[in-house]
Order: sequence, then C-alpha cells, then structure tokens
Amino acid sequence: MQARGFESLSLRMVTLEQFIVDRQQEFEGATGAFSKILRDISLGAKLVSFYLRRASLAGLLGELGLTNIQGENVQKLDYLANSLFIQLLSKNPHVAGIASEEEENIICTNPYGKYVVLLDPLDGSSNIDVGVPVGTIFSLYKRVTPQGISCEEKDFLQGGRAQVAAGYVLYGTSTLLLYTTGQGVHGFALEPAAGEFLLVYPQLQMPPKSSYYSFNDNQLHEWEGGLQQYVRSLHDQNKSLSSPLSLRYVGSLVADVHRNLLKGGVFMYPGTVKKPEGKLRLLYEGYPIGWIVEQAGGKATNGRVPILDVPAHKIHQRTPLFLGPVEDIDKITAFLTYNVAVEKV
Repeated sequence: MQARGFESLSLRMVTLEQFIVDRQQEFEGATGAFSKILRDISLGAKLVSFYLRRASLAGLLGELGLTNIQGENVQKLDYLANSLFIQLLSKNPHVAGIASEEEENIICTNPYGKYVVLLDPLDGSSNIDVGVPVGTIFSLYKRVTPQGISCEEKDFLQGGRAQVAAGYVLYGTSTLLLYTTGQGVHGFALEPAAGEFLLVYPQLQMPPKSSYYSFNDNQLHEWEGGLQQYVRSLHDQNKSLSSPLSLRYVGSLVADVHRNLLKGGVFMYPGTVKKPEGKLRLLYEGYPIGWIVEQAGGKATNGRVPILDVPAHKIHQRTPLFLGPVEDIDKITAFLTYNVAVEKV
C-alpha cells in the first residue's frame, strides 16, 4: 500500500554528495575534485542560511560602513558571507583561485589547484533587512594557466561557454541549491534536521510559456526605443488575454530567476541609454544564471546575443540581462533589432 504524498519520499533521500558521486562515475577521468569543491560551497550555504535565520536577533542586519568595489554599501551579512566562502574555498587543494563580486582583485590560493571559482556571495543583500529572499551564485572553470604557478585573471575571463559548473543557492522559506554541469539542472533542498541537501528536482525544466514578467519599469523612459515598444506591446497583449501575465518582481536576482524557472516567466534587467552596459555582473551573475536557464530549456541574452557568448574583458564587467522561455526572449530580441534598424534609417 502506498500512502498519498509519499510517492517521492525515496527521491528526497538522495543527498547532494551521493548524487554527485553517482554521476561522476558517468564521466571518464573523474577525480572527485568537483564534488569536494561543491561540498565546500554547500557548507558555506548552510552557514549563511543559519546566520540569515538569526540575523535579526544577532545584530547582523544593516550596513557595515564600508563600500565595495562596485560602489555599493556593504551589508554586514555581505561581509560575513564573502568571508565564509573565501575561507572555505581557500583551504580546498583543488581551488587555484577565487574571484568574488565583493573583492577588487582575484585571490590566488593553491598554485596546484585545477579550478577557479567565481562568487556572488550574497545576491540581493539590500533586501535582507525586510526579509526578502536572497541568494548565492557560483561558477567553476578549469584554469588555463599551468598548475604550479599562481592563477591569473585570464583564468577567470574564459567566457560563459567555458564554465564547467554553475549554480545558485536560494535562501527563502527553504534553502535550495541548484546547479548544472551541462547535463541539465538539478535541485536540492536543505533538510535542517539532518544538515543535508536532499534531491527535489532531478531535472528541472522551465515551462515553455510565460505566466509572469519580472522587471522594474521605473526607468522605462531611459530604455532603448525597441524595448519600450516591447513593454507597451506586453501591456496591450494583457488586455486581450483571458489569463494575462502577472507582474512579479522581487529585486533579488536569484529569487526572480528561481520563480520564473519553476513557473515560467520573463526576467529583464536592461541597460539604459546613458548606461548601456547595464548593472548586473557578467561573470558573477550573467554567465552562471544564463547557463542554468539554457540548461533548463530557456534562453538568456544581453538583448542581442546569447549571454554566454558575450566576451569577458574584466572581472567586474557589467551587462544587460534578459532571460526566460525561448519564444519570449526571441520576441524581445526582435523588438530591439527592429528598433536599431529604424534608428539607422
């Protein structure tokens, strides 16, 4: 006899570590290095999750009184998360270097390490004080410099297609960790009682149709003409639909992306006419999130080309970002391309 609601209990008893070990056997020459790096990232996520739950009581809310390389005020939990991940990964013999959104320069660790790690330690941290979900974003590359010497910036500037793993952690009603190695997107939920991430999404796929759109159109007048036309067409389309798209915008990239991955939706964070480079970071946000969306069956671009094909020139490079179901992103690209053609006439 099978009780209702327990059909997938065995699925949820697969731990993150076991899932990775089982899948490593599929790859020739697997050394276990990736599993050990992801173990450290997951441990950092557990610690950040713990501190986030206690933030109000432990005096961890608010700003630290420092400014990071991005010119942003550093939150106390920004500093804590960044320090935790760097400490954990610096001790990993497989990690040659670390680049963090919070650090001006790369951090070279073990010269004999095979991988470099890029981190956005606490995405959406300005929302912490009001209890909005935040996240951690990470990606891994095999270094291109020889083992035995210190890492260099070119190890981190290989481009989105060179990623060997990418993922994010969402700290919300539950703590979720999703990652890809190019074989689909796999998701895990933290079981606090056991202290383990357990499998909940063996192969996550984004719905092919959007139910939501996620963007802040406060600066609509500053956007390209084609994008303004797209937004107006979206509003006009909603007037005639029996089930119009709903606006859902949190302002934490991981939270907005995660909802749209599960429910189907378009996310946009464009540049403006004055700042066409946008605000989001190509290496720490665009590449890893873009790869996850692609692996889930969606599409991610800078408005014109796939985000993974945008060349990387510096470690804190910024980019516009558009992601969602393929059909919707192609429509946005068409509006932007058409507008360029009109402006050139």
